[in-house]
Amino acid sequence: MNTKNYTFHVTGTHCSSCKIFIEDTLSEQIGIKKTQVDLKHEIVSIETTLDESQHKLAEILTEKIKRNGYSLSVEKKTKEKKDNNLIWQALPIGLGLLAIFFIVQKSGVLNFGLGGIVTPVTSFIIGLVASVSSCLAVVGGLVLSLSATVSQDEISDVKPMMLFHGGRLISFAVLGGVLGAIGSAIGISFTITAILGVITSIVMIVLGLNLVGIFEKSMVALPSGIFNFFRKVEHKTIAPLLIGVGTFFLPCGFTQAMQVAALSSGSFLLGFLIMGAFALGTLPMLALLSFGSASFAQSKHASLFFKSAGILVIGLGAFALLAGLAGLGIIDPLFNM
Repeated sequence: MNTKNYTFHVTGTHCSSCKIFIEDTLSEQIGIKKTQVDLKHEIVSIETTLDESQHKLAEILTEKIKRNGYSLSVEKKTKEKKDNNLIWQALPIGLGLLAIFFIVQKSGVLNFGLGGIVTPVTSFIIGLVASVSSCLAVVGGLVLSLSATVSQDEISDVKPMMLFHGGRLISFAVLGGVLGAIGSAIGISFTITAILGVITSIVMIVLGLNLVGIFEKSMVALPSGIFNFFRKVEHKTIAPLLIGVGTFFLPCGFTQAMQVAALSSGSFLLGFLIMGAFALGTLPMLALLSFGSASFAQSKHASLFFKSAGILVIGLGAFALLAGLAGLGIIDPLFNM
């Protein structure tokens, strides 16, 4: 058969996890010999033996990936203009959530860590936000790829996905504890702790601005060797556990912010609780991805949610930043949390 090469424009990609999912899914289709995704230029190159027109092939392949928010087209689609009014809808929601947090904090019922020190409760809330934003982009593709492989092998997806999530929860908690122990061993002083807190808060603010849409979301690029490794082990029994543990090292901004918080805690137990709570916060959405290929990121309410969550993260980061600067003596304390 004659081999044909086509190039399509792709929409819906976020990061390199999208790349591995699209390449794996399309390459498994009959008649598709090779698939290559170029994230930077948002194009997909296909090598096929199918005797279909380019437009028809775009429709056929889109059917395979559209449930996860991706689509292929021959002509480049112009991006829709952002709804500027949406930010005004998100603003009162985000501020309302912040107000609730402050009220509960002042009541003494829960300590959200709004005084500059990240607590397990804070990290759990950050985990919930991360699971539908950067964490969904970075980890989601791996979850979907693993889920698709399990389905293709016609075996129950319960045990492999339980191994994945169990490995993720345990590794995050244990490695968070290790970071806390390292912080204790190197004798992190109050000044260094405050500086690390400031770094964490700045990262949170930047991530919040990304969610709101003020900054364009960065395109996280993972080394291709990571994907090759996953492809080699994804059919092995130990794969789900290895992938779950490996997500601790993937470049998610929220994860890295919590890792810095765990390090600055200077305690194995607190580091264990901070990272464990963060992983627990990400569990609901990733579990939905595992067992139902949920595509919340493509729902009609997703944009409003992201912007509201962004305002919340900016608020939490701003108060942590002010507390950190006050702790360093750079400014006077503005609030007594």
